[in-house]
Amino acid sequence: MKKLLTTFLLLTICYSCSYNDDPSESSLSPEGFDRQAMLVNLTENIIIPSFNDLDIKLNDLKNNLDLFAADINLESMKTLRESFIDAYKAWQHVEMFNIGKAEEIYYVQKMNVYPSNIVRIENNMSKDDLNLDQGQNEFSAQGFPAVDFMLFGIADNNDEIISMYNQQNSKYLSHLYILVNKMVSNTSIVVKDWEAQRSEFVTLYGNNSSSNLNMLVNDYVYYFEKGIRTNKFGIPAGRWALKRPQNVEAFYAKNLSKTLALEAIIASKNFFTGVSTTTKKIEGESFKTYLDYLENNDALSSSILSSFNSSKDKIESLEDNFAEIVRNDNLKLLEVFQELQEGVILLKTDMISIMDISVDYMDADGD
Repeated sequence: MKKLLTTFLLLTICYSCSYNDDPSESSLSPEGFDRQAMLVNLTENIIIPSFNDLDIKLNDLKNNLDLFAADINLESMKTLRESFIDAYKAWQHVEMFNIGKAEEIYYVQKMNVYPSNIVRIENNMSKDDLNLDQGQNEFSAQGFPAVDFMLFGIADNNDEIISMYNQQNSKYLSHLYILVNKMVSNTSIVVKDWEAQRSEFVTLYGNNSSSNLNMLVNDYVYYFEKGIRTNKFGIPAGRWALKRPQNVEAFYAKNLSKTLALEAIIASKNFFTGVSTTTKKIEGESFKTYLDYLENNDALSSSILSSFNSSKDKIESLEDNFAEIVRNDNLKLLEVFQELQEGVILLKTDMISIMDISVDYMDADGD
């Protein structure tokens, strides 16, 4: 909290030399709400700490990979897998922030496009001049889904996986290093950019198409609609086509899809309400308080929170292995999809309209 207050005071003192969408515009909305204070809180207490947490957990993954390489056995692989899961859970708290440097370097696409392209991953292992930045064809051959395959899917059981890593000059171990190092380096780029741009970011608090507030709201709603509703549930369950069990998140780990989906819902709710990543408490203004101010009541925000909670309850009632649910009873996932769709309507239609923000992405789902 002290850090937040210090930052906010500095921003206030330096306001005359900062820029906004319109230099003559106050940080207060036409209705009198301080949108800059909201951006400061969301940036300082949620966005940057969440990226820092991911950065730490990815470096833990890298360190545990070093330990695994030094002594390849079931115990060291278990520790490596646990650090992978911790990092993947942390990822659920940052994927919604596809803005600035992250958007510029296609960070989200390089970190979590699933299902993995196994043929390309295996071909990449034989390349001496591999460049994972060479184009969109490499998106599905790196990031968390690719590491999921490398840790859980290269063989039928743990003993066989250990054997493949224990081979002399194992191409699997070498490629796993390439994938993990790339995730660490890409995340470092984004973290450093947030640190460098943090003060400037909160000065663009208007509601026109170029403002950071506008883009942040759109990215948040887009993630909820596409990243959670569509990718985690709709596509695997066959909402628009055939059922695709291989399209669940963390397909090879088998029992991780539910954990990641729950983490994503918690992250979305926490960001909406302004819950700090570090203190786990509400430290300042948020989308919720902005809506309550504009509406002069909490009717819409209460409906949104109720939708979050209902979606979370439905996900908690599922089995851990989403691929098996798709194969045996995909209606369960479609029910979650429908619950999430209610949240999409509240966020994309009602919240954005009240905030007077235009949707900046196309909906191609046909729903």
